[in-house]
Amino acid sequence: MRVLIQLRPPADLITAVADPAVEVASADVAGHLPGVVLDHDYAPVAVPKPVPAVTDTSRASYSLAAADASVVVRGEIADDDVATGVLQLARSRSVTGIFADPVIQTNITCGDTPAVGTWHDVETLLRHDDLTAAGLDGTGVALAIVDTGINAAHVKRVRGGEVTIDKARSWNPPGVTGTAGEFPVAHGSMCAFDALIGAPRAALIDIPVLQSRRQGGSVMDGLLSDALAGYAQLRTVLTDQPAASRALVISNSWGSFSPSWDFPVGKPGNYSDNPSHPFNVIVGSLEAAGADIVFAAGNCGRNCPDGRCAFPDRPITGANSHPAVLSIGGVDTTGQWVGYSSQGPGRLADRKPDVCGYTHFLGSTAFGATEPDTGTSAACPVAAGLVAAIRTTWSATTLPPAQLRSLLQRTASGRPGGYNYDYGYGVLDTAAVLGELNRLSSRA
Repeated sequence: MRVLIQLRPPADLITAVADPAVEVASADVAGHLPGVVLDHDYAPVAVPKPVPAVTDTSRASYSLAAADASVVVRGEIADDDVATGVLQLARSRSVTGIFADPVIQTNITCGDTPAVGTWHDVETLLRHDDLTAAGLDGTGVALAIVDTGINAAHVKRVRGGEVTIDKARSWNPPGVTGTAGEFPVAHGSMCAFDALIGAPRAALIDIPVLQSRRQGGSVMDGLLSDALAGYAQLRTVLTDQPAASRALVISNSWGSFSPSWDFPVGKPGNYSDNPSHPFNVIVGSLEAAGADIVFAAGNCGRNCPDGRCAFPDRPITGANSHPAVLSIGGVDTTGQWVGYSSQGPGRLADRKPDVCGYTHFLGSTAFGATEPDTGTSAACPVAAGLVAAIRTTWSATTLPPAQLRSLLQRTASGRPGGYNYDYGYGVLDTAAVLGELNRLSSRA
């Protein structure tokens, strides 16, 4: 079984791992750990420590100081006696936690209905002309697509216009070859296309974590540990930006479908329900530093669940349900909730999804000329594109991520009765968002 091992090595090693300019080997951090085969290709990741709020209303903070942070490495323990392997590891003096490294997979719907509308309809629904008139087109905004990789030539050919890939800030997981923006046409190209509907001039950062190949896994498998390492790279992208103009939007159209690749709920190493899992911690730390993190709610809705869905209830799990992310459900271009969109409550935060974005429209043609961009996998980057458009002039310093999430929630086209677990707070409403931003500008 693949696991993430959290350690507290000497302070100088923690400092070195936290410095993106320094290369540190896993063996240097972990030394010899009993009962585990260390993955030497996986670079150690520094994970910050959550710092308790001073008051009930204080914003959460995170510390990467050597006295606080920890380091995560990846390894494998024998499948035939996981409990013994975990116990052996836990006895090691430097080990502070052993966590699941579950398979993560793209969110593709099981639905076989035809497309409802086209991406031009989504463009209209997102008030493209009004966004453009307001100067909100994503210029200068870093928009990370954490997925299977982007084929920029395909995206450009289908939508026209320029497609900017920020190759310098893109990143590949260990063992993944290929160049940013030049991966085969697949799920990641769909996500990039859909994000550009709202933010056509954003600079796309290509983070192809789902190109990672787990031993014996399917072609769509990825490992949460690769997402953890990718987020560590994005932390550097974020902190290298000037605070006054900080803007990083991260789109994640993937999740964990089954409890079989996780530790049981209630165990310290669990991911699905555990805010202390290193990936959930790093998600919170990036949001606290100014990143807007958008996750697909998933495709395990009651009417048409994806065939891979194996959680018996509450399928919005782990980071997809994190209180610091925007969790996106799906509606078609008529505003109708799609039957495969996962319902809440979420496992880390009750009120998930937050809002719904548009899906099931003819757009990228990544899967065929007549195949829709579908699932909450499409709704997520559509929402991320709107967030990136807003960030064109509204930096994370001026409008922190938590405030932007609140704005999107309260301006959403609500449903009778208020919040519900199908639509969340409602459907994204760009016109109402622009009105609220204008009011904020007038008060500034």
